[in-house]
Amino acid sequence: MSDKQSRILFNTHGRLGVVDLDSAAATAGAEDAAGPVDSVTRVWYPDPDAPGMDSWSWGPVFEDRRRVILSSYEPGKAWEGNVRVHLWIYDLEEDRLLEEIALKDRPAPFMGCTHILPGEDRLVTNPIIDGKQRIWTMDLDGSDPQEITGSEDGFVYCVQISPDGRRFAYHSTMLEGRDSYCIFVSDLDGGNRVEVAGAQGHLYFGPMWSPDGQWLIYQDCHYPDDPGHDWADLCLGSPDGPDGTRHQKITTGQRQWFATSYGSPDSRGSGSNIAQWTPDGKRVTYTRAEPGSRTAWPYQAQRPDTDHFNRDYYPEDARGGTAICLLDPFSGEESEFIPYEPMVWNFRSAWSRDGSQFAFCRAEVGSPGAIWLVDADGGNARMLTDGYENRGADHPVWLG
Repeated sequence: MSDKQSRILFNTHGRLGVVDLDSAAATAGAEDAAGPVDSVTRVWYPDPDAPGMDSWSWGPVFEDRRRVILSSYEPGKAWEGNVRVHLWIYDLEEDRLLEEIALKDRPAPFMGCTHILPGEDRLVTNPIIDGKQRIWTMDLDGSDPQEITGSEDGFVYCVQISPDGRRFAYHSTMLEGRDSYCIFVSDLDGGNRVEVAGAQGHLYFGPMWSPDGQWLIYQDCHYPDDPGHDWADLCLGSPDGPDGTRHQKITTGQRQWFATSYGSPDSRGSGSNIAQWTPDGKRVTYTRAEPGSRTAWPYQAQRPDTDHFNRDYYPEDARGGTAICLLDPFSGEESEFIPYEPMVWNFRSAWSRDGSQFAFCRAEVGSPGAIWLVDADGGNARMLTDGYENRGADHPVWLG
Protein backbone atom coordinates (compact mmCIF):
# COMPACT_ATOMS: atom_id res chain seq x y z
CA MET A 1 0.00 0.00 0.00
CA SER A 2 1.52 3.30 -1.10
CA ASP A 3 1.66 6.49 0.96
CA LYS A 4 -1.10 7.92 -1.24
CA GLN A 5 -3.42 5.01 -0.68
CA SER A 6 -5.94 4.51 2.09
CA ARG A 7 -7.63 1.25 2.90
CA ILE A 8 -10.75 0.28 4.83
CA LEU A 9 -11.34 -3.26 6.10
CA PHE A 10 -14.89 -4.49 6.67
CA ASN A 11 -16.96 -7.62 7.27
CA THR A 12 -19.70 -8.91 5.00
CA HIS A 13 -21.74 -11.86 6.29
CA GLY A 14 -18.83 -14.03 7.34
CA ARG A 15 -16.49 -12.88 4.57
CA LEU A 16 -13.66 -10.37 4.57
CA GLY A 17 -13.88 -7.16 2.55
CA VAL A 18 -11.37 -4.46 1.57
CA VAL A 19 -11.92 -0.98 0.13
CA ASP A 20 -8.87 0.54 -1.56
CA LEU A 21 -9.15 4.32 -1.92
CA ASP A 22 -6.99 6.25 -4.39
CA SER A 23 -5.47 3.00 -5.56
CA ALA A 24 -3.51 3.10 -8.80
CA ALA A 25 -3.55 -0.68 -8.81
CA ALA A 26 -7.28 -1.15 -9.30
CA THR A 27 -8.03 -4.14 -11.48
CA ALA A 28 -10.68 -4.97 -14.02
CA GLY A 29 -13.85 -6.30 -12.47
CA ALA A 30 -13.52 -4.27 -9.28
CA GLU A 31 -16.74 -3.05 -7.77
CA ASP A 32 -17.44 0.61 -8.55
CA ALA A 33 -18.65 2.60 -5.56
CA ALA A 34 -21.77 4.70 -5.99
CA GLY A 35 -21.52 8.47 -5.91
CA PRO A 36 -18.67 10.83 -6.83
CA VAL A 37 -15.78 8.55 -5.96
CA ASP A 38 -12.64 8.38 -8.06
CA SER A 39 -13.04 5.50 -10.53
CA VAL A 40 -9.88 3.83 -9.25
CA THR A 41 -11.54 3.01 -5.92
CA ARG A 42 -11.58 -0.77 -5.58
CA VAL A 43 -13.57 -3.16 -3.41
CA TRP A 44 -12.36 -6.75 -3.15
CA TYR A 45 -12.97 -9.83 -1.04
CA PRO A 46 -10.07 -11.94 0.24
CA ASP A 47 -10.71 -15.67 0.20
CA PRO A 48 -8.00 -17.24 2.38
CA ASP A 49 -6.92 -20.76 1.54
CA ALA A 50 -7.99 -22.66 4.66
CA PRO A 51 -10.57 -25.38 3.93
CA GLY A 52 -13.33 -26.14 6.40
CA MET A 53 -13.76 -22.64 7.81
CA ASP A 54 -17.30 -21.32 8.16
CA SER A 55 -16.53 -17.60 8.50
CA TRP A 56 -13.72 -15.07 8.86
CA SER A 57 -13.15 -11.77 10.67
CA TRP A 58 -10.43 -9.13 10.80
CA GLY A 59 -8.24 -8.72 13.86
CA PRO A 60 -5.44 -6.37 14.90
CA VAL A 61 -2.99 -4.92 12.39
CA PHE A 62 0.81 -4.94 12.56
CA GLU A 63 2.71 -1.65 12.34
CA ASP A 64 3.70 -2.29 8.72
CA ARG A 65 -0.02 -1.93 7.86
CA ARG A 66 0.10 -4.92 5.51
CA ARG A 67 0.06 -7.86 7.93
CA VAL A 68 -3.20 -8.50 9.75
CA ILE A 69 -4.27 -11.16 12.23
CA LEU A 70 -7.36 -13.01 11.02
CA SER A 71 -9.78 -15.20 12.94
CA SER A 72 -11.44 -18.12 11.17
CA TYR A 73 -14.30 -20.08 12.69
CA GLU A 74 -15.14 -23.73 12.26
CA PRO A 75 -18.86 -24.51 11.66
CA GLY A 76 -21.20 -24.06 14.62
CA LYS A 77 -22.76 -21.38 16.80
CA ALA A 78 -19.76 -19.19 17.48
CA TRP A 79 -21.59 -17.03 20.03
CA GLU A 80 -21.95 -20.03 22.34
CA GLY A 81 -18.17 -20.15 22.74
CA ASN A 82 -17.70 -23.79 21.76
CA VAL A 83 -16.52 -23.35 18.18
CA ARG A 84 -12.80 -23.65 17.48
CA VAL A 85 -11.25 -20.39 16.32
CA HIS A 86 -8.02 -20.35 14.30
CA LEU A 87 -5.66 -17.36 14.29
CA TRP A 88 -3.59 -16.48 11.24
CA ILE A 89 -1.19 -13.84 9.99
CA TYR A 90 -2.38 -12.64 6.59
CA ASP A 91 -0.47 -10.47 4.08
CA LEU A 92 -2.79 -7.95 2.42
CA GLU A 93 -0.35 -7.05 -0.35
CA GLU A 94 0.23 -10.66 -1.37
CA ASP A 95 -3.36 -11.72 -0.51
CA ARG A 96 -2.29 -14.88 1.27
CA LEU A 97 -2.04 -16.50 4.67
CA LEU A 98 1.51 -16.50 6.02
CA GLU A 99 1.10 -18.81 9.01
CA GLU A 100 -1.26 -20.05 11.68
CA ILE A 101 -0.32 -18.73 15.11
CA ALA A 102 -1.11 -19.27 18.81
CA LEU A 103 -0.99 -23.06 18.50
CA LYS A 104 1.13 -23.80 21.59
CA ASP A 105 -0.34 -24.13 25.09
CA ARG A 106 -3.78 -23.19 23.82
CA PRO A 107 -6.16 -22.65 26.79
CA ALA A 108 -9.47 -23.19 24.94
CA PRO A 109 -10.93 -23.97 21.49
CA PHE A 110 -12.65 -20.57 21.27
CA MET A 111 -9.94 -17.91 21.40
CA GLY A 112 -9.79 -14.76 19.33
CA CYS A 113 -7.15 -12.05 19.29
CA THR A 114 -7.99 -8.47 20.24
CA HIS A 115 -4.61 -6.70 20.18
CA ILE A 116 -0.92 -6.97 19.42
CA LEU A 117 1.04 -5.62 22.39
CA PRO A 118 3.76 -2.97 21.91
CA GLY A 119 6.88 -4.65 20.56
CA GLU A 120 4.72 -6.93 18.40
CA ASP A 121 5.93 -10.13 20.04
CA ARG A 122 2.87 -10.80 22.24
CA LEU A 123 -0.87 -11.04 21.70
CA VAL A 124 -3.92 -10.18 23.76
CA THR A 125 -6.42 -13.03 23.39
CA ASN A 126 -9.90 -13.80 24.72
CA PRO A 127 -10.38 -17.53 25.39
CA ILE A 128 -13.69 -18.76 26.78
CA ILE A 129 -12.91 -21.10 29.69
CA ASP A 130 -15.67 -22.75 31.75
CA GLY A 131 -18.25 -20.44 30.22
CA LYS A 132 -16.41 -17.18 30.92
CA GLN A 133 -14.37 -15.13 28.50
CA ARG A 134 -10.99 -14.13 29.91
CA ILE A 135 -8.06 -11.89 29.00
CA TRP A 136 -4.86 -13.80 28.31
CA THR A 137 -1.56 -12.63 26.85
CA MET A 138 0.91 -14.89 25.04
CA ASP A 139 3.71 -14.97 22.50
CA LEU A 140 2.75 -15.11 18.82
CA ASP A 141 3.19 -18.89 18.78
CA GLY A 142 1.07 -19.30 21.94
CA SER A 143 3.94 -19.95 24.33
CA ASP A 144 4.37 -18.21 27.69
CA PRO A 145 0.63 -17.69 28.25
CA GLN A 146 -0.38 -15.38 31.10
CA GLU A 147 -3.90 -15.26 32.56
CA ILE A 148 -4.87 -11.63 33.19
CA THR A 149 -8.48 -12.15 34.32
CA GLY A 150 -9.86 -15.28 35.98
CA SER A 151 -13.29 -16.76 36.56
CA GLU A 152 -13.88 -14.44 39.53
CA ASP A 153 -13.48 -11.46 37.19
CA GLY A 154 -16.55 -12.37 35.15
CA PHE A 155 -17.16 -12.65 31.42
CA VAL A 156 -14.77 -10.03 30.00
CA TYR A 157 -14.68 -8.54 26.52
CA CYS A 158 -14.42 -5.31 24.50
CA VAL A 159 -10.82 -4.97 25.69
CA GLN A 160 -9.08 -1.69 24.80
CA ILE A 161 -5.43 -0.76 25.39
CA SER A 162 -4.66 2.75 26.62
CA PRO A 163 -2.81 5.08 24.23
CA ASP A 164 0.39 4.76 26.28
CA GLY A 165 0.18 0.96 26.02
CA ARG A 166 0.18 0.44 29.79
CA ARG A 167 -3.44 -0.32 30.77
CA PHE A 168 -6.52 -2.26 29.73
CA ALA A 169 -10.08 -0.99 29.82
CA TYR A 170 -12.92 -3.50 29.44
CA HIS A 171 -16.41 -4.38 30.52
CA SER A 172 -17.40 -7.49 32.45
CA THR A 173 -20.60 -9.33 33.25
CA MET A 174 -21.48 -12.51 35.19
CA LEU A 175 -19.86 -11.00 38.28
CA GLU A 176 -20.83 -12.29 41.70
CA GLY A 177 -23.23 -9.92 43.42
CA ARG A 178 -23.76 -7.80 40.31
CA ASP A 179 -26.81 -7.74 38.06
CA SER A 180 -25.19 -6.51 34.84
CA TYR A 181 -22.13 -5.10 33.08
CA CYS A 182 -19.46 -3.01 34.81
CA ILE A 183 -16.46 -1.08 33.43
CA PHE A 184 -12.93 -1.74 34.74
CA VAL A 185 -9.38 -0.56 34.11
CA SER A 186 -6.23 -2.49 35.06
CA ASP A 187 -2.53 -2.71 34.36
CA LEU A 188 -1.49 -5.08 31.57
CA ASP A 189 -0.67 -7.76 34.14
CA GLY A 190 -4.13 -7.42 35.71
CA GLY A 191 -2.92 -5.49 38.74
CA ASN A 192 -4.26 -2.20 40.09
CA ARG A 193 -7.78 -2.93 38.89
CA VAL A 194 -10.19 -0.01 39.26
CA GLU A 195 -13.95 -0.06 38.80
CA VAL A 196 -14.93 2.89 36.63
CA ALA A 197 -18.70 2.32 36.44
CA GLY A 198 -21.18 -0.14 37.93
CA ALA A 199 -24.69 0.26 39.32
CA GLN A 200 -27.88 -1.72 39.81
CA GLY A 201 -30.12 -1.52 36.76
CA HIS A 202 -27.41 -0.11 34.48
CA LEU A 203 -25.57 -1.95 31.72
CA TYR A 204 -22.26 -0.13 31.24
CA PHE A 205 -20.66 -1.19 27.97
CA GLY A 206 -17.89 -0.46 25.47
CA PRO A 207 -15.23 1.73 27.11
CA MET A 208 -13.15 3.71 24.60
CA TRP A 209 -10.02 5.65 25.57
CA SER A 210 -9.64 9.31 24.71
CA PRO A 211 -6.52 9.95 22.59
CA ASP A 212 -4.72 11.44 25.61
CA GLY A 213 -5.64 8.49 27.83
CA GLN A 214 -7.33 10.71 30.43
CA TRP A 215 -10.96 9.67 29.84
CA LEU A 216 -13.25 6.84 28.81
CA ILE A 217 -16.51 7.12 26.89
CA TYR A 218 -19.03 4.27 27.25
CA GLN A 219 -22.69 3.30 26.99
CA ASP A 220 -25.28 3.12 29.79
CA CYS A 221 -28.30 0.98 28.87
CA HIS A 222 -31.25 0.83 31.28
CA TYR A 223 -31.70 -2.84 30.55
CA PRO A 224 -34.60 -3.67 32.94
CA ASP A 225 -36.80 -1.53 30.68
CA ASP A 226 -34.97 -2.51 27.47
CA PRO A 227 -34.28 -6.27 27.35
CA GLY A 228 -33.07 -6.06 23.74
CA HIS A 229 -30.46 -3.43 24.73
CA ASP A 230 -31.57 -1.26 21.82
CA TRP A 231 -30.88 2.10 23.46
CA ALA A 232 -28.41 3.77 25.80
CA ASP A 233 -27.07 7.05 27.11
CA LEU A 234 -23.41 8.02 26.82
CA CYS A 235 -21.23 8.41 29.89
CA LEU A 236 -17.83 9.95 30.54
CA GLY A 237 -15.59 8.39 33.16
CA SER A 238 -12.09 8.63 34.54
CA PRO A 239 -9.83 5.56 34.23
CA ASP A 240 -8.81 6.28 37.83
CA GLY A 241 -12.33 5.56 39.04
CA PRO A 242 -15.50 7.51 39.86
CA ASP A 243 -15.45 10.20 42.51
CA GLY A 244 -18.81 11.88 41.97
CA THR A 245 -17.59 14.20 39.23
CA ARG A 246 -15.51 11.86 37.09
CA HIS A 247 -18.30 9.45 36.18
CA GLN A 248 -21.12 11.34 34.59
CA LYS A 249 -23.94 10.80 32.14
CA ILE A 250 -23.54 13.17 29.20
CA THR A 251 -26.69 12.40 27.19
CA THR A 252 -30.27 11.79 28.29
CA GLY A 253 -33.36 10.01 27.04
CA GLN A 254 -31.68 6.69 26.08
CA ARG A 255 -31.27 7.87 22.46
CA GLN A 256 -27.91 6.31 21.54
CA TRP A 257 -28.64 3.41 19.15
CA PHE A 258 -26.83 0.61 20.96
CA ALA A 259 -27.83 -2.91 19.79
CA THR A 260 -28.17 -2.39 16.05
CA SER A 261 -30.53 -4.55 13.99
CA TYR A 262 -31.12 -3.78 10.34
CA GLY A 263 -31.54 -5.20 6.83
CA SER A 264 -34.04 -7.65 5.37
CA PRO A 265 -34.42 -11.32 6.37
CA ASP A 266 -31.84 -12.16 3.68
CA SER A 267 -29.38 -9.43 4.65
CA ARG A 268 -29.95 -8.86 8.34
CA GLY A 269 -27.14 -7.51 10.46
CA SER A 270 -26.53 -6.59 14.07
CA GLY A 271 -23.86 -5.76 16.63
CA SER A 272 -23.17 -3.30 19.40
CA ASN A 273 -22.73 0.30 18.26
CA ILE A 274 -20.08 2.09 20.33
CA ALA A 275 -19.22 5.79 20.56
CA GLN A 276 -15.81 6.84 19.18
CA TRP A 277 -13.55 9.79 19.91
CA THR A 278 -12.55 12.20 17.18
CA PRO A 279 -8.79 11.99 16.50
CA ASP A 280 -8.20 15.33 18.27
CA GLY A 281 -9.98 14.08 21.41
CA LYS A 282 -12.37 17.03 21.56
CA ARG A 283 -15.62 15.27 20.64
CA VAL A 284 -17.26 11.86 20.47
CA THR A 285 -19.75 10.34 18.05
CA TYR A 286 -23.34 10.05 19.23
CA THR A 287 -25.76 7.90 17.19
CA ARG A 288 -28.87 9.81 18.16
CA ALA A 289 -32.29 8.37 17.41
CA GLU A 290 -35.30 10.51 16.68
CA PRO A 291 -37.82 10.32 19.54
CA GLY A 292 -40.12 7.33 19.12
CA SER A 293 -37.83 5.53 16.66
CA ARG A 294 -38.27 1.81 16.16
CA THR A 295 -36.32 -0.54 13.91
CA ALA A 296 -37.93 -3.17 11.70
CA TRP A 297 -36.54 -5.85 14.03
CA PRO A 298 -38.18 -5.63 17.50
CA TYR A 299 -36.67 -7.84 20.18
CA GLN A 300 -38.72 -10.90 21.21
CA ALA A 301 -38.23 -11.08 24.96
CA GLN A 302 -40.92 -13.72 25.47
CA ARG A 303 -39.05 -16.59 23.81
CA PRO A 304 -35.67 -18.32 24.24
CA ASP A 305 -32.83 -16.82 22.23
CA THR A 306 -31.54 -19.52 19.87
CA ASP A 307 -29.58 -17.42 17.38
CA HIS A 308 -28.07 -14.50 19.37
CA PHE A 309 -30.48 -12.19 17.51
CA ASN A 310 -33.98 -13.16 18.66
CA ARG A 311 -35.89 -10.60 16.63
CA ASP A 312 -38.75 -10.74 14.14
CA TYR A 313 -39.10 -8.62 11.02
CA TYR A 314 -41.92 -6.07 11.02
CA PRO A 315 -40.94 -3.40 8.46
CA GLU A 316 -44.44 -1.94 8.49
CA ASP A 317 -43.95 -0.96 12.15
CA ALA A 318 -40.56 0.71 11.64
CA ARG A 319 -40.36 4.44 12.19
CA GLY A 320 -37.83 7.19 12.80
CA GLY A 321 -34.12 6.63 12.29
CA THR A 322 -30.79 7.99 13.48
CA ALA A 323 -28.35 10.82 12.91
CA ILE A 324 -24.68 10.66 13.84
CA CYS A 325 -23.86 13.69 15.97
CA LEU A 326 -20.59 15.09 17.25
CA LEU A 327 -20.79 15.70 20.98
CA ASP A 328 -18.40 17.63 23.20
CA PRO A 329 -18.43 15.36 26.28
CA PHE A 330 -17.14 18.14 28.52
CA SER A 331 -19.52 20.96 27.59
CA GLY A 332 -22.48 18.93 26.28
CA GLU A 333 -22.54 20.86 23.01
CA GLU A 334 -23.64 18.69 20.09
CA SER A 335 -24.09 19.12 16.36
CA GLU A 336 -25.60 16.89 13.70
CA PHE A 337 -22.83 15.46 11.49
CA ILE A 338 -24.59 12.77 9.44
CA PRO A 339 -28.11 14.20 9.18
CA TYR A 340 -31.28 12.40 10.14
CA GLU A 341 -33.48 11.18 7.29
CA PRO A 342 -36.78 9.37 7.95
CA MET A 343 -36.48 5.56 7.87
CA VAL A 344 -32.69 5.70 7.47
CA TRP A 345 -30.43 4.27 10.16
CA ASN A 346 -26.88 5.64 10.35
CA PHE A 347 -24.46 3.90 12.70
CA ARG A 348 -20.86 2.80 13.37
CA SER A 349 -18.10 5.40 13.39
CA ALA A 350 -14.60 5.13 11.94
CA TRP A 351 -12.30 8.13 11.52
CA SER A 352 -9.32 8.02 9.19
CA ARG A 353 -6.01 8.26 11.01
CA ASP A 354 -5.52 11.92 10.05
CA GLY A 355 -9.14 12.83 10.78
CA SER A 356 -9.82 14.01 7.22
CA GLN A 357 -12.46 11.38 6.42
CA PHE A 358 -15.13 9.45 8.26
CA ALA A 359 -16.56 6.03 7.37
CA PHE A 360 -19.90 4.87 8.71
CA CYS A 361 -22.71 2.44 7.99
CA ARG A 362 -26.16 3.27 6.67
CA ALA A 363 -29.22 1.07 6.24
CA GLU A 364 -32.62 2.03 4.96
CA VAL A 365 -35.47 -0.06 6.32
CA GLY A 366 -35.48 -3.41 4.51
CA SER A 367 -32.19 -2.77 2.68
CA PRO A 368 -28.71 -4.20 3.31
CA GLY A 369 -26.32 -2.14 5.36
CA ALA A 370 -23.73 -0.23 3.35
CA ILE A 371 -20.46 1.53 4.14
CA TRP A 372 -20.40 5.23 3.36
CA LEU A 373 -17.64 7.84 3.38
CA VAL A 374 -17.75 11.59 4.07
CA ASP A 375 -15.15 14.30 4.46
CA ALA A 376 -14.42 15.70 7.91
CA ASP A 377 -16.85 18.58 7.34
CA GLY A 378 -19.65 16.12 6.49
CA GLY A 379 -19.53 16.92 2.79
CA ASN A 380 -18.98 14.72 -0.26
CA ALA A 381 -21.00 11.80 1.13
CA ARG A 382 -20.81 8.67 -1.00
CA MET A 383 -21.51 4.98 -0.70
CA LEU A 384 -18.49 2.70 -0.99
CA THR A 385 -20.04 -0.77 -0.91
CA ASP A 386 -23.03 -2.78 0.25
CA GLY A 387 -20.94 -5.92 0.58
CA TYR A 388 -20.41 -9.25 -1.08
CA GLU A 389 -23.22 -10.02 -3.52
CA ASN A 390 -25.01 -6.90 -2.17
CA ARG A 391 -25.82 -8.69 1.10
CA GLY A 392 -24.55 -5.98 3.41
CA ALA A 393 -21.29 -4.51 4.74
CA ASP A 394 -20.46 -3.60 8.33
CA HIS A 395 -17.73 -2.82 10.87
CA PRO A 396 -15.42 -0.54 8.84
CA VAL A 397 -11.87 -0.13 10.15
CA TRP A 398 -9.24 2.17 8.62
CA LEU A 399 -5.92 0.58 7.79
CA GLY A 400 -4.07 3.63 6.46
